[in-house]
Amino acid sequence: MNALPEGLTIRKADKTDYDQIWEIIREAISRGSTLAFTPDASREEMLAFWCASYAHTYVAVMDEKTVGTFFIKANQPGLGAHIANAGYITPVLAGGKGIGEAMCRFSLDEARRLGYQAMQFNLVVKSNTRAVKLWLRMGFEIIGEIPEAFNDINRGLTNAYIMYQKF
Repeated sequence: MNALPEGLTIRKADKTDYDQIWEIIREAISRGSTLAFTPDASREEMLAFWCASYAHTYVAVMDEKTVGTFFIKANQPGLGAHIANAGYITPVLAGGKGIGEAMCRFSLDEARRLGYQAMQFNLVVKSNTRAVKLWLRMGFEIIGEIPEAFNDINRGLTNAYIMYQKF
């Protein structure tokens, strides 16, 4: 496994993490620019998705505060279950500290450990340039672009990428 930024730990999430996970999700969906969920999505709806029983959910913790969260799950059921899917969120105040990169590195190692053969992101908003640059740097390729796939609450209809990495 790759080294983490000083003081950062990544571990499986449990129910005691749900309040902090919800705060990170709430902040992200309120912007309406990177996640497909509407800003008025409820705590229950979001935690049911993010922490679903079929997903492996993790938190990144620094100084006893959750500074990021991500999940890994099968991209498709059954015959498509050998490819992982993942979602990541860091709060705005945690940006630029290497947390997103650390979570991605950890998730790629963990996905391999869990037996996945590749990872695919189905909806990377093209205007989310920080994420696009990070995923490219982490070895993902853009394998498709979907016109007007995302309805950014500030920009309107925006293209999105499908990104993929084979292990």
